[in-house]
Amino acid sequence: MKINQAEFVISSTDIKQCPKPDKPEYAFIGRSNVGKSSLINMLTFRKKLAKTSSTPGKTILINHFIVNKSWYLVDLPGYGYAKRSKTERQKWEKMIRKYILNRTNMLTLFVLIDSRIEPQQIDLDFIDWLGISNIPFVLTFTKADKLKPLQLATNIENYKIKLLEKWEEVPLFLVTSAVKGDGRNEVLDYIEKTNLIFDPGTI
Repeated sequence: MKINQAEFVISSTDIKQCPKPDKPEYAFIGRSNVGKSSLINMLTFRKKLAKTSSTPGKTILINHFIVNKSWYLVDLPGYGYAKRSKTERQKWEKMIRKYILNRTNMLTLFVLIDSRIEPQQIDLDFIDWLGISNIPFVLTFTKADKLKPLQLATNIENYKIKLLEKWEEVPLFLVTSAVKGDGRNEVLDYIEKTNLIFDPGTI
């Protein structure tokens, strides 16, 4: 897929404020500082489309971007940032879950996982919740450029082993690097194919 245009649309605190659900939509989520904004910028070839920050927990809104005037890309707040108050974290979690469960045109949730670290329980619990809730998702390993190929392969294999403790089969996954552009074609090809099944009449 060729990206001809990508523009910011709106930041929302509630699903009611989101754009009309008349186009296919893909949301990106993960623990704070996992690289969501960097990945979005890499996918769209726009260095400053999504705001990046070295401060975890910076994204606190549902940020919509429209790509090629035909589909939405969404940057969701990162979860698991301990320095925010418990009340704030609960508020964000409620907002995120409400969006995921009720956004009718959201065709896939890309769950970003830092490829450098061992499986985190907060990620595993969230993945299990998505499965129970029948939410289509793709595991998306980030920061692959930070590891040597053998270590990357080992880390991903360890993650697969951990998932198989509860899952009958490993969910679809992709490996990406916002720095080198790895995985860009795979993510965009997936989106291009999935766009074909979108039927606005079912919304």
